[in-house]
Amino acid sequence: MQIIHTLHDWWQHQTWLEIAGVITGLLCVYLAAKNNIWNWPFAAVSVIIYIFIFFEAHLFADMGLQVYFLGMNIYGWWYWSQRAPSEKKVPVARITKNEMLISAVAIVVFTFILGSILKHTTASFPYLDSFCTACSLVAQVFLARKVLENWLIWVFVDVIYVGVYIFKDLHLTALMYAVYVAIALMGYIDWKKDWAKMHERKSRRQEIDDQI
Repeated sequence: MQIIHTLHDWWQHQTWLEIAGVITGLLCVYLAAKNNIWNWPFAAVSVIIYIFIFFEAHLFADMGLQVYFLGMNIYGWWYWSQRAPSEKKVPVARITKNEMLISAVAIVVFTFILGSILKHTTASFPYLDSFCTACSLVAQVFLARKVLENWLIWVFVDVIYVGVYIFKDLHLTALMYAVYVAIALMGYIDWKKDWAKMHERKSRRQEIDDQI
């Protein structure tokens, strides 16, 4: 009975806004992991909701990140629709060495600059929040461009976010990000299989062309 009472009290402290954000957020990440283009409209709804949630929680970097996500959701929806007539979906790509280097430098620079600004505000965890924001910026670009390794970045940053949101008493959001970790791992596995199949088809076509 004590457990039921505790769960009831916990549920009473959750807001319908956060519940809606969690549901749409989970749907969009799951659909993205399954390589389904309809992840983008659900993502747009989710980020709009979280703009308001993070503002109230004084997580300003995360709030700004949601605005960026909204723009990237629109871009991702467009990019994923630009498939070749012979392809059912836009093919999965792999990250390059130059992309890794540029991403690492961008994350370090962005974290230092934004963290230095936010430490003079009421923001919680200015540098950690900025670091997670920087990683998320990079991961979202790679997701929109269908780069396989975006899922590994999401796993890393989502684990950190779980701890941050628990500390800020955003328990449903923390639970959502814990599920995100599992979905991101699933996404990496599924996308890697898709990439391997595509690579195999290209190799076969190249062998046929060479024989001709």
